Amino acid sequence: MTYDNNNRGALWKNENKKTDKHPNLRGTAEINGVQYWVSGWTSSEGGKKPLVSLSFQLKEEKPAEKNAIETFEDMPF
Repeated sequence: MTYDNNNRGALWKNENKKTDKHPNLRGTAEINGVQYWVSGWTSSEGGKKPLVSLSFQLKEEKPAEKNAIETFEDMPF
C-alpha cells in the first residue's frame, strides 16, 4: 500500500520571521494533486480561543532564465 499525500499538508514554525506581517508557520500541502505553499498566522484576538489563519499559494516552477543574448546578431559588437 502506497502513502497518499493528497489533500494533506504540514506546517512548521517559521524560523525566518522578521516582522509581524510574516507568517508564524510555513509549510506545504497537496490538494487534488496540486502542490501549494502554505502560510499560517496565529492569533488570539480579544482573548478569544487561539486562531490560525491560512494562506495557500500555488507552487510554480521558476521559469528558466532566458539568455540575454540569443543569437550572434544580438551581440553589441
